[in-house]
Amino acid sequence: MIITLLTDFGDLYPASMKGAILCIDPAANIVDISHSVPRHDVRAGAFMLMTCARYFPSDTVHIAVVDPGVGTQRRPIAVMAGSGDFGIHYFVGPDNGILIPAAKSIGKIKVYEITNKHLFDQNVSSTFHGRDIFAPVGAHISKGRDIGDVGRLISDFIDLDFGEGTKKEGSLEGRVIYIDGFGSIVTNISSDLVDLKPGDVMEIDNKQVVFQKSYGFCKEGESLALIGSHGYLEIAVNKGNAAVIFGKKQGEKVIISI
Repeated sequence: MIITLLTDFGDLYPASMKGAILCIDPAANIVDISHSVPRHDVRAGAFMLMTCARYFPSDTVHIAVVDPGVGTQRRPIAVMAGSGDFGIHYFVGPDNGILIPAAKSIGKIKVYEITNKHLFDQNVSSTFHGRDIFAPVGAHISKGRDIGDVGRLISDFIDLDFGEGTKKEGSLEGRVIYIDGFGSIVTNISSDLVDLKPGDVMEIDNKQVVFQKSYGFCKEGESLALIGSHGYLEIAVNKGNAAVIFGKKQGEKVIISI
């Protein structure tokens, strides 16, 4: 089975998680989505997981740990999501919203609080639940353990969504939901709202932006807007940093005049 890992841990701590997984399920195929989520940024981690999860096969277990509340009363959870299009996927991590957008992108979800300590490492650190709780639980599920064995079904889990952009007369309005490593600004304006063709000119904060299919249709340093591979309207600069040029941060409002 495939187990994916997504964390803000950098290059050291994920190795311990992999060791914990392989001790339980030596046949596991472990795939790193990223260990470079911005530190403590649950929303960024949720977006990254959401954009990747559906491209893995059915029965994949996704372990995502961006967990500034580790060791507190926040709950560990496991989620089962399923649909005819994507099959069944499992998600394991903290109850802080990081798993929910990805799970909902797969289909209908069931959320379980992880309370079965028999599935944990024998010595649970108060600061490393990724290694001692989430990795072992994910490995047990990957190996065939019924997700219902982890604990009770719950409905009061912490939800997280990115909101929805809106279309108004002569404008599109939304918020920044992610800034990628190139400095491109991903908004929550869905492609369904965007009725534009290449070459159409827009204005963002008194700066002109041309709508294009991809980055290479602009000269180096030129600003553009496009529908990214994630399905949202994205503001970018060819070989530049849109977040710096437009002065935008995650969560800020974006108004695009057409």
